[in-house]
Amino acid sequence: MSNENAGRFASKVAVITGAAQGIGFAAAQRMGREGCRIVIADFSAGPAAEAVAALKAEGIEAIAAVGDLSVYAQAEAAMQQAKQAFGAIHILVNNVGGTIWMKPFWHYTEDEIRTEVDRSFWPTMWCARAVIPVMRETGGAIVNVSSNAVEGEYRIPYSASKGAVEGLTTALAVEVAGFGIRVNCIAPGGTSAPERKTQRNVKPVTAQDQQWQEQFMMLLKDEELLTPWSTAEQQAGVIAFLASEDAAHITGEIIHTGRRGKRIFDKLGFIP
Repeated sequence: MSNENAGRFASKVAVITGAAQGIGFAAAQRMGREGCRIVIADFSAGPAAEAVAALKAEGIEAIAAVGDLSVYAQAEAAMQQAKQAFGAIHILVNNVGGTIWMKPFWHYTEDEIRTEVDRSFWPTMWCARAVIPVMRETGGAIVNVSSNAVEGEYRIPYSASKGAVEGLTTALAVEVAGFGIRVNCIAPGGTSAPERKTQRNVKPVTAQDQQWQEQFMMLLKDEELLTPWSTAEQQAGVIAFLASEDAAHITGEIIHTGRRGKRIFDKLGFIP
């Protein structure tokens, strides 16, 4: 495949969380094709191994670091595995996360709320904390993945978690700038990607769950200014830019890659 940016990440090492599929895998593939060595940090061993095999088939150096990144010790172990394998970590993409249930906030149980936060906030917090002692040796870039759900409905625990990811981004960018570490964030909206290899919700879907999901899809319809939905590869392109030296003077930014809004002709009912 021809790539005008080939070699942009030569000699670099990236840890990408949740990279066995979706946006994470697209980012791994994009940066790997540009010379990066990749660590697939994922909860699911089988899909992680498949992702590594797919990258290696393209000649990309890659390993898997399997663990539950919502636990600090396992996030730290993933960073240490990356350093032991490749000697350094120059890039961390905190991609893992995603809403599990879609329903009004007052119908979430305490356990469901904790599970949502464990999935969509703590991995980013713990991986950022674990990578800094390694990354400060060389400088580098952290790219977090938030969501336009920060302003959405029917996903309040997830929305709050992603709001916290954005707060972590802006505050941490200031604190680690002296180490030559940049911290930025993308906030995607709807993204077209292949069917998930690891399902988020392992519980049976009830009739009420199905009804709430249908209501959620109605709320989601026509919420974004730009259509059709982005692809995982397009999101990966922005991640790669923020991780690269092309963005050497960008830090503390939230880049909206799925801006919400109502188009003028939808409001008016005609094109003026």
